[in-house]
Amino acid sequence: MGNVDYVYPSAAEGGESLHQAAIPPPQPFVKSLKNCLKETFFPDDPLRQFKNQPARRKIVLGLQYFFPVVEWGPRYNLGFLKSDLISGITIASLAIPQGISYAKLANLPPILGLYSSFIPPLIYAMMGSSKDLAVGTVAVASLLMGAMLGVEVNAAQNPTLYLHLAFTATFFAGVFQASLGLLRLGFIVDFLSHATIVGFMGGAATVVCLQQLKGILGLTHFTHATDLVSVLRSVFSQIHEWRWQSGVLGCGFLLFLLITKYFSKKKPKFFWISAMAPLTSVILGSLLVFLAHAEKHGVEVIGELKKGLNPVSITDLVLVSSYLSTTIKTGIITGVIALAEGIAVGRSFAMFKHYNIDGNKEMVAIGTMNMVGSCFSCYLTTGPFSRSAVNYNAGCKTAVSNVVMAIAVMLTLLFLTPLFYYTPIVVLSSIIISAMLGLIDYDAAIHLWKVDKFDFLVCIAAYAGVVFASVEIGLVIAVVISLLRLLLFVARPRTLVLGNLPNSTVYRNVEQYPNADNVPGILILEIDAPIYFANSSYLRERIIRWVDEEEDRIKASGESTLQYVVLDMSAVGNIDTSGISMFEEIKNILTRRGLKIVLANPGAEVMKKLDKGKFIESLGHEWIYLTIAEAVAACNYRLHSCKPNLVTDEKAEPWNNV
Repeated sequence: MGNVDYVYPSAAEGGESLHQAAIPPPQPFVKSLKNCLKETFFPDDPLRQFKNQPARRKIVLGLQYFFPVVEWGPRYNLGFLKSDLISGITIASLAIPQGISYAKLANLPPILGLYSSFIPPLIYAMMGSSKDLAVGTVAVASLLMGAMLGVEVNAAQNPTLYLHLAFTATFFAGVFQASLGLLRLGFIVDFLSHATIVGFMGGAATVVCLQQLKGILGLTHFTHATDLVSVLRSVFSQIHEWRWQSGVLGCGFLLFLLITKYFSKKKPKFFWISAMAPLTSVILGSLLVFLAHAEKHGVEVIGELKKGLNPVSITDLVLVSSYLSTTIKTGIITGVIALAEGIAVGRSFAMFKHYNIDGNKEMVAIGTMNMVGSCFSCYLTTGPFSRSAVNYNAGCKTAVSNVVMAIAVMLTLLFLTPLFYYTPIVVLSSIIISAMLGLIDYDAAIHLWKVDKFDFLVCIAAYAGVVFASVEIGLVIAVVISLLRLLLFVARPRTLVLGNLPNSTVYRNVEQYPNADNVPGILILEIDAPIYFANSSYLRERIIRWVDEEEDRIKASGESTLQYVVLDMSAVGNIDTSGISMFEEIKNILTRRGLKIVLANPGAEVMKKLDKGKFIESLGHEWIYLTIAEAVAACNYRLHSCKPNLVTDEKAEPWNNV
């Protein structure tokens, strides 16, 4: 990089800026706190619509906020009903077999999968803001709930207590979810990064698929552990108990499901083929077992399903101290996973249809449906991707598609449950594996590798934690790694050397723009983050190291000696007392070395705190400029017109002569 010639400011006697960097007027503490809380908890300003409205209108707007059906209901028409009717029937054909399958995954009675596809969708249709989310149980949350509750109570030995704990955990999950929404704490869910979710979901899907080997191979005894080693040990230690009839049936239906899914993916207008495939598999499997009496030859069937609507279970909630910690922990962890999936799915489809959903409002809706559901024999529900994708492709217009699905499930509970008696467990295992393979997102992992290697490592760590340890440990690893990365961003911010682009007053990173020129006698550094106690020591050391490296470069090249260090503060949105102390230390260190620190473009919050911390008084307001160009021009003017008085502190050593 070469050196650049400068045009000195003609209007500036001493190179002063035409506009001085201003210190914002002081604000009362209460007003500052109010603004801070508003930006933290109400970034979307949901109360804006209530301003200057009469009392009656405010009541209507409040109802519309918590019950969006009040807003779109009056505009509903027969055209919407036709689309929602088709969508609702289509997702019901998927919800019924999936619900039964996922309940088995949670070690719960299969009928609970149907109960959970009846009450919660009705609640969400009134309170949810997504037009496309199809509510129901999900495999990952089901597996997680089964694994966490199974540590406390064996579902086979004490099924009643286990069932009641599942209802209680669902209730606490709902309370936690709704609380996050009401308290505007939805940003907590954002700590699960995209890479974390990809790895965790992929690992959980792999574990779920491995667990289905029990059903595919017709095994009666199987490990309760979810890690890869334990599952494979359990499978291969029982080779003599593998049932070929069950294996052939399972592989056949799995192949059928994968073929229909592949066909529908290639021909999107035939989406209904893959949507109907699970129910078709259940019907064909039941007929095959019934006609061939396969249940007598080692093919396990569901058996009798209780007929009738959801029984009330509010009195079954277990609130005694001996199990309270387990149910609360299970509820919070499964609730977070359910929220992350439901909101991510809702936002994805909202983006496709060009409308917005309120994350906090969704949390209240999902939490409420889980609280109410737990009182009516339902376990944890959210918006699964597979069901919502079918709903979207079927052309749904509103949340009424959830109502149609709930009515279809209700009719099934009232009249059709006896037909599921001969449904083979192996078919349910095939349905689960088919659904889970879609959650192992190879393309997303490859994309992470190409774009950000660290994100890829986060993804792989989350995946490995789930597959080789447990779902809970994998989740902890995923969250810890995400938080560590966040801390790294905060504690190790980037600092960049800037140079001048030829024939301009623009200054850019010299690594990104190799043609950017060094400024003789001046080192320009950009600080690319707010300055807090967590990064102030690092920034002090890094800035001094930049100065050392620049002086070494100047000695090697024989250029003009370094006199000024300009700090570009454009990206520094805030600073705390540790940051102010760090600037004082840097100023004193540079002064003793015969250098002067200059600030460029500090923001309002930074200027306010530097002023209150007396740093501006210590540095001198004349050394703070609006732009890098003005700072460089002023420094350059002083370099070429006079020998500046470099002693700003009586204890500091005088500068070397220029």
